Amino acid sequence: MEQNELYPIFLKLHNLNVLIVGGGNVGLEKLSFLLKSSPNANVEVVAPDFHLEIKVLAENHPSIKLTEAKFKKKMLKKRHMVIACTDDLKVNKRVYELSRKRYLICNIADTPDLCDYYLGGIVTKGNVKIAISTNGKSPTTAKRLREFFEEVIPEDINQMVENLNEYRKTLKGNFEEKVKRMNEITSSLKNKE
Repeated sequence: MEQNELYPIFLKLHNLNVLIVGGGNVGLEKLSFLLKSSPNANVEVVAPDFHLEIKVLAENHPSIKLTEAKFKKKMLKKRHMVIACTDDLKVNKRVYELSRKRYLICNIADTPDLCDYYLGGIVTKGNVKIAISTNGKSPTTAKRLREFFEEVIPEDINQMVENLNEYRKTLKGNFEEKVKRMNEITSSLKNKE
């Protein structure tokens, strides 16, 4: 049986420099997805022209920069991650190959073999964030799981997280004792009866 070997991480995109190559519908989708989770993400979008909604997003998010130009190798300087989503597979492959040479993580839209990472489904309720991956096999399944979790996770979960954080600060003892106490308090989350 095939297994998902992806390693999930949560990136602080306001501390990183992201490049999106492509200003059409897919570029809009990728930018919207990033901004939904990280509204202060540092993103530069490069394209000869832009979807109107990308321009609107850039106007409403000061950390977004639009560069009206064709992709050039030098645009990869000082980047941490790259997304290529042009309608030209040659350009996308070139972005991927150049990114790999610079040790940049790269995602080529709708081309799993040319992706170092995927943009999965995300559920956010305050400080709680759940990422969903189908290993790039079924974005529709990730979407349905996201909708399911959005429905079943209580709206007040953020208050519980805040309360547990305050309680954790008051605990005395070594790390193992603190973990044991926090596990006892939160055990009811998994023991639904």
